[in-house]
Amino acid sequence: MNPIKFAIPKGSIEEATFKILEQSWTKVRRRERTYRVILDDPQITVKMLRPQEIPNLVFDGLYDVGITGKDWVKETNADVQTLLDLEYGKIKLVIAIPDSYNFKSLDEMILSYSKKKKILRISSEYLTTAAKFIKQSKSYKKLYGSKDPLIITPWLRTGSNKNVQIFLSFGATEAKPPEDVDAIMDVTETGTTLVQNQLKIIDTVMESTAILIANNSSLKDKEKREKIYDIVTLLRGAVEGRKHLHLFLNVRQQNLDRLLKELPSL
Repeated sequence: MNPIKFAIPKGSIEEATFKILEQSWTKVRRRERTYRVILDDPQITVKMLRPQEIPNLVFDGLYDVGITGKDWVKETNADVQTLLDLEYGKIKLVIAIPDSYNFKSLDEMILSYSKKKKILRISSEYLTTAAKFIKQSKSYKKLYGSKDPLIITPWLRTGSNKNVQIFLSFGATEAKPPEDVDAIMDVTETGTTLVQNQLKIIDTVMESTAILIANNSSLKDKEKREKIYDIVTLLRGAVEGRKHLHLFLNVRQQNLDRLLKELPSL
C-alpha cells in the first residue's frame, strides 16, 4: 500500500494540531525550515498546508486525509467525508459593523442601504459563504431576487448585483471599516480584536472547529480505509482523553467502600 497522505494546517491552529498529534503518536518530528512532518508510522506522510487549501486538495485526491476547519469545508463546497470533530480551534464566523452604526442585523442593513440608494460593501475571506448568507436575507430576496452579489477580487469580478458588493480580504479584515467597507464577515474566538477595532457583531453565520476529513475514493480502498480509521481511532483517543481526569489514590482497604460512595465514577 502507498503511504496515506495526511495534510495538516499551518497557521492559527498549527500548534493545537501538533499537540493533538503528539498525544496520538509517540513521536512527532518537524523538519526544520520545511513543511514536512514525520510521525512514528512509515505508512503515513504528513505535510503542512494552509487550512483554506486542504478541503479541495483532499477532494481532488492529492491527500487521503486532512485536518481543516468546518468553515473552510463549507466555503469550498468540497465533497469530502467528515470523520471526526477534533474539538479545538473553536471560532465563530460573524458579521461585524462599526460601533457607531445602529443596525441590528445584516438584513436591516441591506434594506436601509437600498432605501438610501447606497452601495453596501462587505469585506471577507469567505466569498462563497458571504454570498450565500447575504442571499438568504429576507430583505435581499425581496429587493434583488436571485441575483448574486458582486464579488470583487484583484483578478475577477462576478455577480450581477452591484448594489451589494463583497470584496476579497487577504487578512486584517477588521481594519477595513468604515473607510473601505461598511461591514465584514470574519472569524472571531473571543471578540476582543473586533472590540479593539471599534466593531460590534450583528449576526453569527456559523460556528466552526477543526475536523478530520477524508477523500471519498480513499475510503473505498480497503487498505487505505483501514489505515485511515487507525488514524481516526488514535485522534479520537486524544480528543476523549482531554475530557477525563485520571486519579491515582492510595487507599486503605477498610476505607474503599466509603471512597467509592463519594467517587462513584471509580
